[in-house]
Amino acid sequence: MENFVQQLINGLSLGSIYALLALGYTMVYGIIKLINFAHGDIYMVGAFVGYYVINYLNVGLIPALLLSMTFTALLGVVLERVAYRPLRNSSRITALITAIGVSYLLQNGMIYLVGPGVRSFPQVVNNTLYQIGSFQISQMQLLIFGTTIVLMGALHFVVQKTKMGKAMRAVSIDSQAAELMGINPHAVISFTFLLGSALAGAAGVLVGMYYNSIDPMMGYAPGLKAFIAAVLGGIGIIPGAMVGGFVIGLIEVLISGYGNSMIRDAVVYGILILILVVRPSGILGRHVKEKV
Repeated sequence: MENFVQQLINGLSLGSIYALLALGYTMVYGIIKLINFAHGDIYMVGAFVGYYVINYLNVGLIPALLLSMTFTALLGVVLERVAYRPLRNSSRITALITAIGVSYLLQNGMIYLVGPGVRSFPQVVNNTLYQIGSFQISQMQLLIFGTTIVLMGALHFVVQKTKMGKAMRAVSIDSQAAELMGINPHAVISFTFLLGSALAGAAGVLVGMYYNSIDPMMGYAPGLKAFIAAVLGGIGIIPGAMVGGFVIGLIEVLISGYGNSMIRDAVVYGILILILVVRPSGILGRHVKEKV
């Protein structure tokens, strides 16, 4: 039982990262029905921004987080304006192929700029271990979980309590009707990319500090698992992304702790197949019949 609770603590910290990434996927899909496969690479760029900011500007964690989130937010807006907006009225497969192309562009662009090697992320926080009874929790785990909760709370406030959040919800339901009511869908979509990319940048810095290493290919696997988390929770539904992220994190850690760590990725990908077969709308999603 003690080992099980310890694994739950580890799973929640990992699931926090997946939840932050899954929010970006689910917000973009909820607004324009685009699966932005470049989202994981924006998370990678955020990690490198944090790495250079900490090393060369000698700043602490909070300034590094804010600067990384700002840079990735602007990067997300630029990508939306340059790569996705011209294809807004194209087929979904065209936009999907473009997203995959943007992903490879970011990966190989970063390899060209900084090289393919793994870099050690600077540690600006002492990773102290706290003993709570028979359980252990590190300062980094607390920091990751706490930062995730704060960012999710801020996102919930923006979406539910602000004018732009109301516009986002209106565009996600019917963009044409929203435009007739005076809402600018292009501004709303750009703002959605800004929010999702900022969260990805924060996740990149936190993961860099937690694992103490970053590389230009680090965004591929977590990005794919975050997409699975979004599908599991109900893609297009913000609470679903949070639930899916935590569930995938817990499953990975429990498989590693009680089974074979070599098969944890296979189990996660198997969950994607299973959820698409059994409940395509996800845990919190509702099946909606389309009118013919």
